[in-house]
Amino acid sequence: MAKFRRIGVLTSGGDAPGMNAAVRAVTRTAIQCGVEVMGIYEGYKGLIYENMKLFSNRDVSNIINIGGTLLYSDRCLEFKTEEGMQKAIETCRKNQIDGIVAIGGDGTFRGATDLTARGIPTIGIPGTIDNDITSTDYSIGFDTAMNTVIEMVDRLRDTCESHARCNVVEVMGRNAGYIALETGIAVGASAIVTREIPFDEAKAIQKIKESKASGKRNFIVIVAEGVPDFAEGFAKRIQEETGIETKFARLAHVVRGGNPSLRDRLTASRMGEAAVKLLLDGKSNLIVRERDSKICTIDITLGQMIDRMYKGTLKDHDLDNYSEAEIEEMKAFCKMRADEFAELYNTADVISH
Repeated sequence: MAKFRRIGVLTSGGDAPGMNAAVRAVTRTAIQCGVEVMGIYEGYKGLIYENMKLFSNRDVSNIINIGGTLLYSDRCLEFKTEEGMQKAIETCRKNQIDGIVAIGGDGTFRGATDLTARGIPTIGIPGTIDNDITSTDYSIGFDTAMNTVIEMVDRLRDTCESHARCNVVEVMGRNAGYIALETGIAVGASAIVTREIPFDEAKAIQKIKESKASGKRNFIVIVAEGVPDFAEGFAKRIQEETGIETKFARLAHVVRGGNPSLRDRLTASRMGEAAVKLLLDGKSNLIVRERDSKICTIDITLGQMIDRMYKGTLKDHDLDNYSEAEIEEMKAFCKMRADEFAELYNTADVISH
């Protein structure tokens, strides 16, 4: 094992239920291994301005069940500059921080790569309700967010049934449709709208008309926020074309809060332990991820390339350092992800009557 005196742990980007469970696992695993832990507040901003505290086991007691992040979060533009990064490195040197565990999304991982390149080994843990980190099957916070959507939509359905109404519900997820797709199936939505799959509006409205004619009184449509300027207008068009009174609801940031579910507490705990052990084994610039229910890793830079490829945001020369075989493997991974999404969407379409 590499000799570590002290590691830091931070959360960055959007908060997600389960982040506290990950911080707890990182802290207790490190202390168990004889390594001190510095809790860094407000993400990379805390590294720049030395906003941190030496944690004991008791500092992370009774937080596994709490949403948000006790370390707080901040999207730090200064850290994207060389001057800001050098300030962060100096903070690490001054406070004898030999490695960092960074919990968050793709922006957090870019920061982790920057730290590693400048001599501070860093491991990333995926924490985002959007589940939009392509290289991992699962990110911390996703399950809790979906359960929150389900609870709220179930309540909307009660009043829809009473008044023979439709509710068009916009859910979070940034540019990814995972929350919309999976909750849409779980709440029995009549239609699901995401960026990933072309939406046949006429077909959806016709299906609602047919369901109404067969005696159905309540209708739920789930729309991913990544489909801009659509949900509210679609609610009006449903009412105009079907005669069903239709309301629009945007759940927004309430979906990011709340006590983490069992899955998020468990996954966060497993990932937190793994991240510390990777650091102590001399590893860095890795994302701890879940694949086929197993905790494993992927190089952060490779993970970012796969993410960009899947999302269609690759830049010129991004793939210059990869072989043809590696690029084909990345393409195959992205195709698998897209096929999985399409298969689940097809399931939703088949059973939404």
